[in-house]
Amino acid sequence: MNGGMGIRVGAFASLLVAALALAADTMVVEDWSEAPVGHQGVPPGWAKQGWGHPAYDFTVGEADGRRVLHMKSAGDSSNINKDIRGMVRLAETPVLEWTWKVTALPKGADARRAETDDEAAQLYVVWPKFPQAVRSQIIGYIWDSTAPVGSVFKSKKTGTVTYVVVRSGPKDLGKWVTERRNVLEDFKRIYGGELEDPGGVSIGIDSDDVKGTAETFVGPIQFRKP
Repeated sequence: MNGGMGIRVGAFASLLVAALALAADTMVVEDWSEAPVGHQGVPPGWAKQGWGHPAYDFTVGEADGRRVLHMKSAGDSSNINKDIRGMVRLAETPVLEWTWKVTALPKGADARRAETDDEAAQLYVVWPKFPQAVRSQIIGYIWDSTAPVGSVFKSKKTGTVTYVVVRSGPKDLGKWVTERRNVLEDFKRIYGGELEDPGGVSIGIDSDDVKGTAETFVGPIQFRKP
């Protein structure tokens, strides 16, 4: 092998090692690349909710140079979920990172009250336990219309859900925001006890209680090292 070839092979090997190291540092839940631009309804790899009358006014598209899921709600609650059992080890990749842009909040919504429990953007991490309706543990990261940022409280409608208010109100409307939450730390603070790896994630948009409208764009979602 000549010197030039050896240098090129060595450089390739270094790049491969770096790529593998990066892959080990990150577990991509979704980047919306499996669906063609313009795909409407529930995206590939996601499942419908089992309650209510969701409209699923969802479209996979391109926005601001990135692939996104564009979600709208007009007096409905639409939620999709993805099975991630065996994919995420919180001890290794505890940080949930995602990007979103909210362009319309449901007016009068406030997650602290059952009769106004609507949010323009919801990202849930789920630890399913049988029977799921009463024993599952769910952390819901939300962009609320009213509840203060940093608030942590149980849903008044669903006893398995604990909300964490990540954004609130119109301050950052129309802006792409990257969020990072240490799910391992949040789980310990909310539930305590023995830590388990999550079994699912869910995304939702909700305006049925206040009979309003909401609009959100969601970009890539991943778990990563701190």
